Amino acid sequence: MADKIQTVILIGRPAAGKSEVIDYLKKTDVGQRLERFHIGPFEEIDDFPFVWETFEIDSIYEKYGKPRLFTDDKLYFKDDFMWTLFLERINLEFEKKLRYDEHYLDNNTAIIEFSRGGERAYRDAFNTLSDAILSTAGIVYINVSYQESVRKNRRRFKPEQADSILFHSLPDEKMEFYYKINDFEQICPEKSGVIEVRGHKVPYSVFDNEPEKTNDPEKLGKALDQVFDTLWKHYKPLH
Repeated sequence: MADKIQTVILIGRPAAGKSEVIDYLKKTDVGQRLERFHIGPFEEIDDFPFVWETFEIDSIYEKYGKPRLFTDDKLYFKDDFMWTLFLERINLEFEKKLRYDEHYLDNNTAIIEFSRGGERAYRDAFNTLSDAILSTAGIVYINVSYQESVRKNRRRFKPEQADSILFHSLPDEKMEFYYKINDFEQICPEKSGVIEVRGHKVPYSVFDNEPEKTNDPEKLGKALDQVFDTLWKHYKPLH
């Protein structure tokens, strides 16, 4: 499986369409997926379960009359370091996959998924990712406006499945507080290219999902053909 991307960093605002992209890739036959998108058998490392776990831990502490560790009573993080912690959890999960299978990336693609906001959102995030990730990765950024992110975030919410990757959601005030701005376009000003992070050359490709394509499999498939073909043209010469 030499002609494949070893690691995909899949990022974008909340509800931009990351989960729908992964769902489409899962439903694509592995041979066809490898041919069209250069993605082999894959597993995701998503930081949302780590985020949700902190809420659950704090809820247990509160249940026993102890002070909450990570979040206040409105579920805002007490310390911005939490965003670094979640990325370090991703690093650890990736490291364990390589530790237990030295040929893991020869036979598989790892898809790393997260969202970040703030003036140094992705600059700090990329610099936190491990050398093992950066040296094998290509970035796909799903681009939607903040307003579109809010619209889709509201649409997907199912209270009875608030802990699920597909149906979790944030209140509007938290969307604004955490995600209204990010710095991706400052770091990656073109629709595709290569950036340097700690000496690693990391290719990227931007998927414009506004108007929405992730709600239509035919449109999504065509868009992903283009996005991953472009990423591959930057990725292959580096690997």
